[in-house]
Amino acid sequence: MTASTGNDEKATLLGILDQLRDSVAGKLTGVPEPHVRTAGVASGTSLLGLVRHLAIVERFYFLGEEVGPWHTTMRPSAEDTVDSVLTDYRRTVEQANHVIDACPDLALPAPRPPRRGAGPSMRWVLAHMIEETGRHAGHADILREQFDGSTGR
Repeated sequence: MTASTGNDEKATLLGILDQLRDSVAGKLTGVPEPHVRTAGVASGTSLLGLVRHLAIVERFYFLGEEVGPWHTTMRPSAEDTVDSVLTDYRRTVEQANHVIDACPDLALPAPRPPRRGAGPSMRWVLAHMIEETGRHAGHADILREQFDGSTGR
């Protein structure tokens, strides 16, 4: 995941999103089991669950994949590991960036799962994913600080 550079709107939005993606992935790096999946708040949110959730959200909005029950997206399975979740997230981001790069006009609809009708514009999806990833980056900051005191991006 690398930030895009340039002066156009797409490059600016993608650059911001990529910085947030890198921040979230960085919060997961170096956290051992079982801390990576330990809930730091009453809702059950864990670092591993946050990154897993964000990969699923990226696939829904940028790749048009259907999502099962949303409430399960933040719950890592017993098979999920830091490496597997980070690999999946990075691969998903790479695929999403190809879709974004291929979009000639941000006013065009983003991919949508079958049976859902026309999707929102790519511009809206980029703005939404900046909000979604930024919100969860803040959650990850708090969870990581609770674990080992590390702060910052």
